[in-house]
Amino acid sequence: EVQLVESGGGLVQAGGSLRLSCAASGFIFRDYTISWFRQAPGKEREGVSTISISDGDTYYVDSVKGRFTISSDNAKNTVYLQMNSLNPEDTAVYYCAAGYGTIDPGWPLRGESNDYWGQGTQVTVSS
Repeated sequence: EVQLVESGGGLVQAGGSLRLSCAASGFIFRDYTISWFRQAPGKEREGVSTISISDGDTYYVDSVKGRFTISSDNAKNTVYLQMNSLNPEDTAVYYCAAGYGTIDPGWPLRGESNDYWGQGTQVTVSS
């Protein structure tokens, strides 16, 4: 059974940090790209960052560059999203997703076409 389980969300003050984890099981981790998405209340889900497990290539959307860092621990089949300098606009449910293959430069986050999705973890940033 394929599972993606997010953890690490919570309530933090503006300027603070959180580290999200995405634990994967049920598929060959190294064959996939793992991405983070988020959905704020009343808004569409948007991509945040992605990492290709096989080659370590990464991608970030402009709004999080310099603040968020994505990484993987292949021995644990886990991807992390370190989030620093958080602001209230980062408040959302954060999801991880897995897509087969490496990062496509023309469509790095793949949107809703990822193969597997987690259930999400809530991140709330207070002002």
